[in-house]
Order: sequence, then structure tokens, then C-alpha cells
Amino acid sequence: MPHPQINLADLPALPLSETWRPHTHVLPPDGQIGDPCAHYNDPETGLFYVGFLHNGTGIASVLTNDLVYYYDVRPNGNYSIVAGGPNDPLAVFDGSVIPSGVDGKPTLLYTSVSALPIHWTLPYTRGTESQSLAVTYDGRKNFTKLEMPPFIPEPPAGVDVTGFRDPYVFQNGEFDRSLDNAAGTWYTIISGGIHDVGPGIFLYQNTSPDFKIWVYLGEWFHKPANSTWGSRDWSKTFGYNFETSNVFDLTREGYSYNGSAFMTIAAESSYEPIQDSVSSLHAQLWAAGAIATPEGENVTFIPDMVGVFDWGLASYAAVGKVLPKSSHASTASGAPDRFISCRNCGLPDRATRMEKHLVDFARVVHQIHPYVVNNDLVQETGSWRVAARSASTEKCVELETLGIDIARETYGAMTSAPAFREPARTTSSEGVISFGRSPKSRFFILEAEISFDAGRFQILASEFESTTIYYQFSNKSIMIDRSQTSAAGSTTTGIDASPESGRLRLFDINESCGTHGGEDHSTNCKSNPAAGSDAYTSQSGGVDAAHIETLSLTMWWTTLSLSFMPTIALCCLPGPWYQNSTEIRFFQNGEGEASYSNIRVADGLYDAYPDRLQ
Repeated sequence: MPHPQINLADLPALPLSETWRPHTHVLPPDGQIGDPCAHYNDPETGLFYVGFLHNGTGIASVLTNDLVYYYDVRPNGNYSIVAGGPNDPLAVFDGSVIPSGVDGKPTLLYTSVSALPIHWTLPYTRGTESQSLAVTYDGRKNFTKLEMPPFIPEPPAGVDVTGFRDPYVFQNGEFDRSLDNAAGTWYTIISGGIHDVGPGIFLYQNTSPDFKIWVYLGEWFHKPANSTWGSRDWSKTFGYNFETSNVFDLTREGYSYNGSAFMTIAAESSYEPIQDSVSSLHAQLWAAGAIATPEGENVTFIPDMVGVFDWGLASYAAVGKVLPKSSHASTASGAPDRFISCRNCGLPDRATRMEKHLVDFARVVHQIHPYVVNNDLVQETGSWRVAARSASTEKCVELETLGIDIARETYGAMTSAPAFREPARTTSSEGVISFGRSPKSRFFILEAEISFDAGRFQILASEFESTTIYYQFSNKSIMIDRSQTSAAGSTTTGIDASPESGRLRLFDINESCGTHGGEDHSTNCKSNPAAGSDAYTSQSGGVDAAHIETLSLTMWWTTLSLSFMPTIALCCLPGPWYQNSTEIRFFQNGEGEASYSNIRVADGLYDAYPDRLQ
């Protein structure tokens, strides 16, 4: 059958926009969404507010009481704060909220902009980015700017910065102890870098009860320009400038004021060699490590593992906030204190040729990998660290890393859709085998476990289009082949069919190693993937019953796609055109064998905006 000739430019814009509009993500009623920012949990009501830059004009917000449904804070998604004051005549950039700040009200610390353009490749004019305060006095609908100069008017003296923006406020027990501060002191980091040196994060602390005086404590973290962590296998480049950096603390149970220090970092770099243009490459990283105060030096962050928070080429600007167990959502679901993060996934709107974005929700966790064979793979500098060794042998270790998971409330709502299961199957012969049934819609969540030499899924498939997802041992990566993703790709410009990938190591596991560090983690032994992968070889040291980790996949599509795994996130866009492109298939290329189990499909996801349906 000949390939259909489809040019989306010939079709009406509105139906096209609705064709790919997501259902379960944070997004405004219309227009362009930018960086997520200004999140907070309201201590008076327990409601969680999720903010974002909107149309380059200001900050808008939605609120939720359950992490499932969202409601516009202002009618029609209007702004809570816009540019136009003496501090910010040209723009309002990202900000962060103290839930009980000035006068006990939610208080926004944001970047006020007085000159443009600003970019790390350009000479920096001091004072173009300052940090200002705004408070909400009208039931959390608007942030009113305080009639005062910026509380931080310019970058630190004598520093030629590449950027100085996106204040992020937080509390931290180790900071308080290291600096001999009162428990609960508020700190803020400001992202940027230094020309001809590298990207960095500038640290300040609040010293006044009205939150108007912040004292500079020095560079909290910095890296050489365009450097990487280890061999580059498990982390992208640190680039030349940082944006939207966050600091938070995790234990194995969730967020904790006294937990282990983690960061998320948005890094700006460039195609090499750097050219005269101001275009950038972006990467969304994370890091974990220790807080130290070397004698005679500032308090600093010393990482011991670094990874990629989302491998998607268009993923950027992750910003999170503590969601306490006292929040409305957590009280109802029984969840502990959590760190909830949102990240921007830039995706093209094929109807208007303008870029739109969505913001995706996730729970950030301290991920544990027990029963890992202690071979050379474990000792590499990567996105993991050794947490404990086997109580009885040095042949096994317990690893930890940063995990990313769907918030329990969101996951529960997604998987409450009518579901069906596909029988377990082992494939070894080359060919395509369709599921016994297909989802009725393109809005579904697919879960499966794969033990394999090689195995692939095809999803959003029909006779004209499909997207193939597989694990590639040669480069230890989850691969998403989009070469046949949209039937309109050959006739419509602007449809990106380039492949996407994310590094994911599948470690060698030996569950007979027993407990680690005196704690039994047998309930975790289904092996949530870590950060890369190698086929099992004799590197296991001969330990009995060793096997490669099972690959546990959770993938969902709300027309726009998010591919989501417990320790790797990859946001991308398959973008099928035909309504009947809902088929799911096992796909085998004739190499190796794959065993699929626990296959479940929840068909027809909910719409997160009930008020917008009216």
C-alpha cells in the first residue's frame, strides 16, 4: 500500500493542536509554557501550587489537592505576577517561594530583569539580573511586589558572571550545623557561572526576620567550563552556565531536613566549537554528595555521584519543592515528606510551528540496588555509589543512586483506567508479534519487565507508523527509534524523527548474597534499573546464581509521550498521526532472546483539568 501523503500545514490549526495536546501534565489553557517555578505547599490549606513561566510575560500557576487534578489559580490561566515594575521593567524570570515568609504569607524570591538579551556567550552587564521579593496577600492569587529595591541587586563584587538568576530557597540541617546557624535558617542559591572559568552556583543566607537581608556565603558549587563527570558515559557536560539549580535532602524513606544532599542542575553548553551564535545545548543533570566547610573556605558541595535527571533532548529546567506529609495530598494518601519535581519538556506544536512545552510531575527518591555483584563495573565513576557491602562477603555490594518515580497519587489515577494484561512471552525468532489486544486510545500506560539478551517493543503502531523502544547492550542505553514515528514526517517539515536515548546500566545481581549492612532489602530484589548496562560476563567473579538486572519499564503516552523508568527518565515525542496507531507489538530483530512478564496496559488516561472541560 502506498504511503499516505499528509501535509499538516494544509490542515486547520485547532484540531491539530488538540490532536497532540497532553491530558495529564501541567500546562496552561493555551499558549507557551516555560520553566516550572514558584512551587509551594500552602501551610494554611495544604494545597500544592505549581507555577511556570507563561508566554515569556510572567508566572502563572495551577493548584492541586491530590496531585491528580489541577485548577487554574487565576481565571483562564492568567498571571500571578508580570514584568513592569521599577525592578523588572523588561522581564520576570524564575522564582522560588518561602511558604511562610513576609508577614507569614507565601513570599516569592524571583529574578527581576532590566536589560536584554542575556546569554552566557555574551558580555554580562551587572545589574541586568537582580533578585526581588513579592508577597501574596489576596488568597494566593497574585504576588504583589514589595516597594523596595532588589534584595540582591547584582552578582558578587569582582565576579564576571555568565548569568545570575533563578533563586531557589531551601532549608538544610547540615548547612545550619556547618555554619552554626539556628535550625530552620533559609538559604537561597542563584545559578550562573563565571566567564572563562566555568558554571557555578552562588549561595546566600537570610539574616533578617522580614526576609529582606541576604548575606553572600560564596560559590557553593562550581565546575571547570565544559567539563564532565568521569568518562562522560553517565552524565552530560556541565557546560558553561547553570540555570534553575535546586538543593534538597533525601533519606531512603523520602525527603528529610537531615538527609543526604542532592541537587538538580540545568546546564547550558554549546555545539563545538563555539560559534558566534547564541544558540545552546541543554542538559538536565543531578548530583549528590557532601556538604563541607574546608578550613578558611566557604561552605561547599563535593559530589560523589552525578547523573542525568532526564535524558530527553528537549528536557530542561527541573524545579521541585518539598511536599510535606501534612499536605492535603499526602494526608489523604498516607505519603511521607517528599520532594516533588517538575521539568520542562519542549515539544513542537505542528499546527503553528511554534514551540510549546509541557511540565511533568515526578517524585524524586533515594534509590537502592541490593545484591549487586562487586565487579569492575561497580567501581567506575558514575551515577551511583556504594552504600553498603555484604555482611558475609566482599563479592556483593549495595548501591544507591537518584531515583525518579511517579507520585503515588498520579500513578494510582493513571492505572485506575480500564486495564488488560498480556500473557508472558519469550521471543527469539526475528519478527513482529502483536499484543492480543490493542489500547482503544493513544492515552495509555504500559508496564512490563524484560529479562533478555535482546528485546524490543513497538508502540503507537499501525501499518503506516510505529515507534520502537529497546535496550542496547553495546552502549548500555534505552533507545527510542522514531524514524517511522509519524506518517506525516515525510511530507511535513518540523517533525523531528531523530532517535532519543538514555544511558542505563543493568548491573549483575546475586540475590544469594543475603543482607547488606544488617538490613534486609529482599522486597527490593526485583532490581530497579540503575544507570547503564552490560551483558553478564565472567566479571561476576564466579558468584553463584548471578544474573543481569531485570529491566522494569513504565511508559505512558498522553499523545505527547513520556517514557519513564524507576531510575531513568526520557521525555520525547513519538507523534503518530493516525487514530488507529494504538497497536503494541513485541519486536525481535533475530539476535538473542527476551522474556517479557508482568505486562499490563491501562487504557484511556484521565484528564487532569476538570474545570477546563466545561
